[in-house]
Amino acid sequence: MRYVILRDDDTNALTPVECLERLYRPFLDRGMPVNLAVIPSVATSTTRPTGELEGFLFARNGACTETVSIGNNPALVRYLRENTGFRIVQHGFRHRYFEFDTDNAADASAWLEEGRRQLLSAGLPEPDAFVAPYDRYSAASLKECARRFRVISGGWYELRRLPRAWWPRYVWKKLRGEPHWRVGRTLLLSHPGCLLSCQRPYDSMLDNVIDAVRGGELTVLVTHWWEYFWKGRPNEAFIGRSHAVAEYLASQKDVRVISFSDLGA
Repeated sequence: MRYVILRDDDTNALTPVECLERLYRPFLDRGMPVNLAVIPSVATSTTRPTGELEGFLFARNGACTETVSIGNNPALVRYLRENTGFRIVQHGFRHRYFEFDTDNAADASAWLEEGRRQLLSAGLPEPDAFVAPYDRYSAASLKECARRFRVISGGWYELRRLPRAWWPRYVWKKLRGEPHWRVGRTLLLSHPGCLLSCQRPYDSMLDNVIDAVRGGELTVLVTHWWEYFWKGRPNEAFIGRSHAVAEYLASQKDVRVISFSDLGA
């Protein structure tokens, strides 16, 4: 059996419900869980290095507060609670640029605790998996995350960004060529890049997903809901590629789509 985890980043208080519904209904109707990496208190002015506003903020509609907590969108919270196929993952705190690439363990700890509190206060289930904004961790933030979460999802891990006590485990994992590894009770997952991205060729997208799924026992497929609705406009071709992935995954008897929570159980 091969296992697939669907990870969608950047759901936040400004996310339109209709975007998630349009994109993920084919997955939910087929009983496939979708792991939403939810920003607890989204910063409304986060920009890319180019100075352009982050894509997940396209629906901020003139929001003038510095941050907006997920609990400030009761319609979205209600939708997520009613559709239990969505599994909630904690995604940073405010999603500022490279937020968890900090050497200040106290800051990381405070952000993790306050982020958790805001998710729970909104009525969302307690997450047992964590995703850092831009998949960027420091050694200090990794230690704080591992104290709280059974699963950490990242892109890749660099020796210089790991706690020194983790180095032997990391070297052993590299020698064995394993994409995923464990430190204590925490499982650290890698992914093969954002195969479902509007920046990638559409014609080969499904084939690349199939190759990744067939190439390992556990594959984390990462995407971003807002890329399918760039500046609020649905990208029908890209949405169609995502739905083709849903059809493929559902048709494979030896493939099971699971949640991060299934790994931590």
